[in-house]
Amino acid sequence: MSIQTVGIIGAGTMGNGIAQACAVSGVNVVMLDISDAAVAKGRATVVSSLGRLVKKEKITEANKTAALSRIQTSTSYDDLKGTQLVIEAATESYDLKVKIVKQLDSMLSPETIIASNTSSISITKLAAVTTRTDRFIGMHFFNPVPMMTLVEIIRGLQTSDATHAAVHDLSTRLGKAPITVKNAPGFVVNRILVPMINEAFFVLAEGVATAEDIDAGMKLGCNQPIGPLALADMIGLDVCVAVMGVYLQEFGDSKYRACPLLKELVAAGQLGRKTGKGVYTY
Repeated sequence: MSIQTVGIIGAGTMGNGIAQACAVSGVNVVMLDISDAAVAKGRATVVSSLGRLVKKEKITEANKTAALSRIQTSTSYDDLKGTQLVIEAATESYDLKVKIVKQLDSMLSPETIIASNTSSISITKLAAVTTRTDRFIGMHFFNPVPMMTLVEIIRGLQTSDATHAAVHDLSTRLGKAPITVKNAPGFVVNRILVPMINEAFFVLAEGVATAEDIDAGMKLGCNQPIGPLALADMIGLDVCVAVMGVYLQEFGDSKYRACPLLKELVAAGQLGRKTGKGVYTY
């Protein structure tokens, strides 16, 4: 299957980023959200992002105009009927994703692939609520989507080779570097990353070093572009606690327990950049 038109559920940070990546690469997009205001905000973000690329001479004004012409915004699921792939990029909530996936499954043609841009929820479990388990897959993009090249392609137990091949091909057409991952909590990147962040909080709590020195050590000693504590602030400390909770529940291994200091900061409402204070003050 050659994917020419992609539907995207959600016009937020991830959804509009995926829409931009598709449109710039010549793929038509239908970006859908619950209200006209939401899709208008998502499109405005794409316009602004493409404008910055024009100023940096990464693309031309003609490229920008062409990309925007490929993005259709909508609040109606009926507008997704001409797509070959629909990517669900809604909030990371199992119940919400199940509701969306069931609605998509009931109205899309049997050949259409459904993908979830989840970072933690089981693809096998989501696929099981549909009638197209072989045409269900995970596509985990990374933020900011237009800049980050990685896409984790997650195969559920039922995902077919043809579905994987079609999504892998699309990912490369978008200029991404896909890796194929089995369905497991956290997949690859977050399975490694979030426990590392959690361990940095244990080091901080034990007074081994200051937050600044911990981050400097990982940047200078491990060639990371940002330290783990600063990255936690960017991700959201509440998100880090939630992800560790999923790992602890799924694996039943105490090594995935969230650091008490991390939980304490969340309890205080110090969630990172989005609240103006986390490990650091913004």
